[in-house]
Amino acid sequence: MSSEDADGEGKVQQHTPESEPEWWDQPGMPWNEKPTKADYWCLGWFGFIGIFGLALIPFRAWLLGLDPPIMLALTGSRIGAASTGALASVGEAQHWLLYLLIGSIVAIKFDWVYWWAGKLWGRGILDVQAQNSKRAAKNIARVERWGMKLGWLGIFLAYVPIPLPIAFVVFVLMGMTEMPLWKFMLLDFVSKTLWSLGYVALGWWIGEPVVYVLEQYARVANWIAIGLLVVIFVGAMRRKGK
Repeated sequence: MSSEDADGEGKVQQHTPESEPEWWDQPGMPWNEKPTKADYWCLGWFGFIGIFGLALIPFRAWLLGLDPPIMLALTGSRIGAASTGALASVGEAQHWLLYLLIGSIVAIKFDWVYWWAGKLWGRGILDVQAQNSKRAAKNIARVERWGMKLGWLGIFLAYVPIPLPIAFVVFVLMGMTEMPLWKFMLLDFVSKTLWSLGYVALGWWIGEPVVYVLEQYARVANWIAIGLLVVIFVGAMRRKGK
């Protein structure tokens, strides 16, 4: 049989293999086009933030044993703010406001990365995070609805202490909506400072009981930090062995 008779009408059917998607178009990537240097840099900053957070884990117990105003300035944490307020109530933290302002700057040091991700990738970075689990996707969608309704006011809710990714989603949305970076960082700083003032006021109201607990903890803080280091090191060695 000739090739012309192969399909009964003198035509030979040809099959072309489907082209495989590019590596950057695979699921789990935040971009929807070939990444640029800016994309690589932003993704690299996300990796650095993750490593930085892991590296701080064993030092958190040690930080809790520091003088509360110093802890507040180094971390901007809620515990640091509340314990500083408790000390201030008994006259032992005279320059607490300065430490609080420094702590606010430290606490927001990486927030520009999330804004940048929103500007570069839009919802892409939210979709990547939503792939972790159905619960994560549901929570992100919920916060996104709130954020779209509130606009820039959503930044003032970013530090609400509830188990939802409010700060992450809101900061990405600010980048998506083309808010200028200087305006975002200013509102972020003001928001963080107001929340820290609230925790200082809470510590001031509770007063001496908080001071006593901190004094007792300071005596064993170094040992707890060493214990955490040992646990992390042993866990890492066991995983490497497996």
